Amino acid sequence: MRAPARLHLGFLDLGGAVGRRFGSLGMAIERPVTEVTVTRAASDAESGPDAARAARARDAVRAALGISQAFGVAVDSALPAHNGLGSGTQLALAVGVAVARLSGRDLSSREVATLLGRGRRSAIGMEAFEAGGVILDGGKAMANGGGPAPTGPGAPPPLLARLPVPDSWRIILVYDRAREGLSGEAEMKAMATLPPFPPERAAHFCHLMLLKALPALAEGDATSFGTVIGEWQRALGDHYAAAQGGARFLSADVAAAITLLEEEGVPGVGQSSWGPTGFAIVGDPAEAEVRLDTLRRRFASSTNLFFDCVRGNNQGAGLVAL
Repeated sequence: MRAPARLHLGFLDLGGAVGRRFGSLGMAIERPVTEVTVTRAASDAESGPDAARAARARDAVRAALGISQAFGVAVDSALPAHNGLGSGTQLALAVGVAVARLSGRDLSSREVATLLGRGRRSAIGMEAFEAGGVILDGGKAMANGGGPAPTGPGAPPPLLARLPVPDSWRIILVYDRAREGLSGEAEMKAMATLPPFPPERAAHFCHLMLLKALPALAEGDATSFGTVIGEWQRALGDHYAAAQGGARFLSADVAAAITLLEEEGVPGVGQSSWGPTGFAIVGDPAEAEVRLDTLRRRFASSTNLFFDCVRGNNQGAGLVAL
């Protein structure tokens, strides 16, 4: 199995004033990737980076489906953990889907995600695995008390839209080797302690998403799409600031690189999920190479920053039968 990374571009409504909470936009990208090889075996074995997490996914799917077969799991490459790229979901789904299919169970990505408890707030990682593209999900319905609705609380949110990443678009990635984003209990605690998200702000961004960002994406207009993403990211960065050191970005070095791109006229910039990875969406390959070269020259002395320029992924994960 080969699964793409994803960028999580943000939540539309953290408060749930109209009865649904969250609502996410995200994008699948061509690299980095998760690659795993799963085989039937006489006894369980696991190897490679993140082997322990891969084994947990194998064991969870096997237990949920009542499978007795043993499997070997080799993680050939893994996304950097806690970098805002969806490493946990992509690895879990890659292993889980492979185990299910080797056991004669043709489960969908959504079914496997539900079995593994992935995607409870956002469907971006699961849908990136399923078919790639730019993905908008519908968030989670809330019960009267403000928590998850009693029906299907563990299922990922519904898919509302999936549009291809235009072929000419490039995404510049800004990595910080020295930092890791929130995850697990720390992430849950941070989400629970965020200040209220103003309903009028949620309405504003829903309006921009429906009538500016998505139409711009459909027409291949990176500038208009990026303008919405940049404004949205600034608002979310301010909202999350208390949970990430008082700043819009987890990493001050990533923030400096992104600020440089903004000053050079790139509007579609921000931080994926809890970071530290930053991104910039550029509508022209030649321009993207110029921006990438500028970053590499300006931050040549940095020991922790590194940069890449990638395309979108419009296929999702791939499976090769051995």
